[in-house]
Amino acid sequence: MAALPLVFGLLVGSFLNVVIARVPEGRSVWAPRSACPRCGALIAWYDNIPLVSFLLLRGRCRGCRAGIPWRYPIVEAATGAAFALAYVLLGPTPKFLVAAVLLGALIAITAIDLRHQIIPDVISLPGIVVGFVANSLLTGGVGWLDSLIGIAVGGGIFLVIILVSGGGMGGGDMKLGAMLGAFLGWKLGLLALLLGVLAGGAVAVVLLLLGRKGRKEAIPFGPYLALGGAVALLWGDQVLTWYLSRF
Repeated sequence: MAALPLVFGLLVGSFLNVVIARVPEGRSVWAPRSACPRCGALIAWYDNIPLVSFLLLRGRCRGCRAGIPWRYPIVEAATGAAFALAYVLLGPTPKFLVAAVLLGALIAITAIDLRHQIIPDVISLPGIVVGFVANSLLTGGVGWLDSLIGIAVGGGIFLVIILVSGGGMGGGDMKLGAMLGAFLGWKLGLLALLLGVLAGGAVAVVLLLLGRKGRKEAIPFGPYLALGGAVALLWGDQVLTWYLSRF
């Protein structure tokens, strides 16, 4: 049964590639049709089949043979795998649909932040509203009050950091924190932030030790928040139960 969510995720991942390419440039994700950025040739439907077309074309444009970035199949595969995993864990429930929306948004944010070091408001701000509305309407999900507190806590923590550090964190991180709180509630939202900080800190230490980054160089934090959000979404209740059982 996970095959259908997998295929659906691959298709969504193909659309997310359009979002990742166009949103940072302020272009519409609906029009015009996708085209090769080098030769301008429109991409036919049979050259736009997730993963399959990339393999058949050997990662090159059919017209000019320019290389297709590996980001495209990676995003498609990651989205398909994420949707399939969420379906296996959550089943055919409204929670799965909400999880699919959040996972798709997190994948797009991760790719954009890694490439441009920005977290677009056009993803995070609507995400806050969607997360709150979904949890307010869906039975068995996070309650509306829990979601509302999550928005305040997730965004408020980063707001305090921004004010205290004089800009050590960006406004995009604050809005992403609020979005995670809207979808996950305040408890799992806090867990997502903690996991993101731990993951980001570990990677930063490794990069510093390897000399890949200087102490004053900025490191995109959005991908680590997204990772923390995905883990909290799929396994957060188990992690909290395990942690609280230690006391």
